[in-house]
Amino acid sequence: MADTELIKKSLEAKNQAYCPYSKFRVGAAVLTSTDKTFQGCNVENACYNLGLCAERTAMVKAVSEGCSTFKAIAIASDMKEEFISPCGACRQFMREFGTKWDVYMTKPDGKYIKMTVEELLPRSFGPEDLTEEKMTK
Repeated sequence: MADTELIKKSLEAKNQAYCPYSKFRVGAAVLTSTDKTFQGCNVENACYNLGLCAERTAMVKAVSEGCSTFKAIAIASDMKEEFISPCGACRQFMREFGTKWDVYMTKPDGKYIKMTVEELLPRSFGPEDLTEEKMTK
C-alpha cells in the first residue's frame, strides 16, 4: 500500500470521531505486515480519562482480528498548521509492537512527516525488557 493511500484512510477515519467535548477529531489507519488496513478514530467519554485515541482504536481492532505485526500507521486531524503527533500513551502502546515501523504524522492537506516508533520514543521500555536479568535480594 502506498503511503498516500494509508494517509487517505486516516483522513477518512477522522470523520467517524466521537468527540463531543473537545471537538478535536483524530483518525488513524494502521497497516499490518500482511497488508491489511484497520482504521480507528478517537472516542471521548464524559469521564475524560476513559477516552480512547484513534491510534489505539485502530491497533486494538487489528489485534482483535489476529494482526499484531505492523508496517506503518498514519494519523490525521484537523490541525492546519501543525502535524498531528501521537500522545505519550499511544507512543508506548505502539512500542509494544516494535520500534522499527513507520508513523506518518499528517496535516489535512495530506502533507506528512514520517518517523519510526523508535524515533518517537527513544530508549523505550518494551516486552523484551521483561526478560532481562534482574537483581535478587
